[in-house]
Amino acid sequence: MIRHRRHLLALAAASSLGLPGLHAAAQGGAAPARILVGFSAGGSFDATARLLAEKLRSELKRPVLVENRPGAGGRLAMDVLRSAPRDGSVVMLGPDALVALYPYTLRKLSYDPRKDLVPIGTVSEFPFSLVVGATGGPRTLAEYVSWARAHPAQANYGVPARGAPHHFFGITLGQGIGVDLQDVPFQGSAPMLVGVIGQQVSAGIDVMGSVLEQHRSGKLRMLAVSSQQRMPQAPDVPTFAELGYKGITGMGFNALYAPAGTPAEAVAAWSRALGNVLAMPDVREQLAAMGVLPVGKGPEELAARGAEAAARWEPVIRASGFQGD
Repeated sequence: MIRHRRHLLALAAASSLGLPGLHAAAQGGAAPARILVGFSAGGSFDATARLLAEKLRSELKRPVLVENRPGAGGRLAMDVLRSAPRDGSVVMLGPDALVALYPYTLRKLSYDPRKDLVPIGTVSEFPFSLVVGATGGPRTLAEYVSWARAHPAQANYGVPARGAPHHFFGITLGQGIGVDLQDVPFQGSAPMLVGVIGQQVSAGIDVMGSVLEQHRSGKLRMLAVSSQQRMPQAPDVPTFAELGYKGITGMGFNALYAPAGTPAEAVAAWSRALGNVLAMPDVREQLAAMGVLPVGKGPEELAARGAEAAARWEPVIRASGFQGD
């Protein structure tokens, strides 16, 4: 894991040098392509983008740079993508929230996901997990459900932010176990997990990759994950489905998109290259270390996945009455 992190830091440093001329000279003068990332350098999205960029250079026969445009959960990068050239030189690594949440949580949205985003391919998928502090408290999902039903006023769950997928997954969880769970928003995953460890909240919901190390070290306990099958990174953690809660399932995902108007042949070239990269054993190994499952399927699969996610979350969001602005 330490060597993996050093490798990602080296990629970040190389990309941050911003020497497209030298890169282009090394690859026959081809103009650089860009992957927009709507999150800060150093996070999982950034690490994924830099891993892809390193491998896509040889597949696309051109330099591939990562450009961070953090803010508004990826929506600032989305605004940059909408104004980018439509020649296949600019794509975006975007979260599922772009197509499945923001159209329903925000009154004012600067883009239409059906008109402004051209699917290239799904990069990876990941489950959500229910975690509790490792000291005392429930040791299994059944124990947690029994406690929550007996103490509904104390049954809450921390989330990295209100309006994030974690928030609405918590609503689904509450409906599944028959308890009106109260969400408690934090400013990101790290403080939320500190709150769970310190038992400031009775439980927390986060993507599995964010809690994997704390679970392995015994600081937190994952009670269940939302995947259909157990995750290879945490084979000791059961799924909600296998414990009898078949409705508490679903995977988050991130994917590559091009701006509307990008030629079909450019989209196809990116999609082929992405599929080849995600089939590489070392790439799959590094993504697995982040707690995600590589996908690498094409535009049709991504379009269907996005539509399915939107259909799932829209009624949950509307019933919650949540509005982000």
